[in-house]
Amino acid sequence: MKSYTAITNGRIYTGEGVLEGKALLIHGDTVVDLIDEQALPEAAQRIDASGLDIAPGLIDLQIYGGGTRLFSEAPTPESLAHIAAALVQTGTTGFMLTLATNTPAIFDQAIEAANAYSHPAFMGLHFEGPYLNAVKRGAHPAELIRQPDRAELSDLLERAGGQVKIMTIAPETFNADCLDVLLQHDVLLSAGHSNATYQEAMAGFDRGIKAATHLFNAMSPLHHREVGLPGAAFFHERACASIIADGIHVDYKAVSLSKKLMGERLFLITDAVTEAATGIYTHVRNGDHFTLPDGTLSGSALSLMDAVANCVRHVGIPLDEALRMASLYPARLIGADHLGRIAPGARANLILFDGEYRVQQVLLDGVTQR
Repeated sequence: MKSYTAITNGRIYTGEGVLEGKALLIHGDTVVDLIDEQALPEAAQRIDASGLDIAPGLIDLQIYGGGTRLFSEAPTPESLAHIAAALVQTGTTGFMLTLATNTPAIFDQAIEAANAYSHPAFMGLHFEGPYLNAVKRGAHPAELIRQPDRAELSDLLERAGGQVKIMTIAPETFNADCLDVLLQHDVLLSAGHSNATYQEAMAGFDRGIKAATHLFNAMSPLHHREVGLPGAAFFHERACASIIADGIHVDYKAVSLSKKLMGERLFLITDAVTEAATGIYTHVRNGDHFTLPDGTLSGSALSLMDAVANCVRHVGIPLDEALRMASLYPARLIGADHLGRIAPGARANLILFDGEYRVQQVLLDGVTQR
């Protein structure tokens, strides 16, 4: 006899619409159905949502740490375990752990840690660099930024063994040969820390770059005589873009403008770091964001649920759409059709949250985490 779990008495944000008066039926790690409560199997174990909202687990494609650990400070399986546990508690049930520009040794240690670690929320690595434009380096050390080299890229990706899922690059520094190496290894490419012109950015998107990293931050500006990388992201029909909705990295009016222009192509990331006193990046908490010791903005203090709440409260985006920006749209970008939605056959990664956007319960692969 199959064992079922049923979540009842909640408003369900499916990724396509909003359902009330329905129960969510789970078997193992999979959503089985959305049905009337009276049709539930008698033996189903019930979770009473008590009026909470139910949504797909959130997906963060750019985050550097969680809890008290910055991954680049200690790139080990133990750090991965600590970070994964902390992020799941916030409602993030899928994440790409990110490394900013660093030494080759740290990149290799990160790959080794990823190869030695497994967790249902850990989806792989996002290397933000080192192949960037130093003119738009932001908090990245200029001395560690590198020019693309085909042999070096091939060697890196061979060592990675498929663990590097996303790479942020400056498209204007790449020739077709180097770009092809990344595309042949199925790395999802995102344009960022780039001084690309509109034409250079559009050419990059046409050649296979699928997204722009933290829209507006560390990239050529949207200027009335040269609209740069932001303009290319707006105008290209297929390009997506991540954005940091904390009101610090990007003004909320800029988030609103971007949403109007990009629609479903705009998605949320946190770009979140943690305090760190050693290593290349010594992040200092400054209230609701982080800086380097010299004051350079270096990361957010957001959770992805915070970003959803900010989009509703400060940008005027409806809650169902804000949730899609943090679940369905990033899942769609990485080709994970089983994530970011609540439907038969989808992964049972779910969050239950209250009217103040506080996560009260998390299910990961159908198992209650809090």
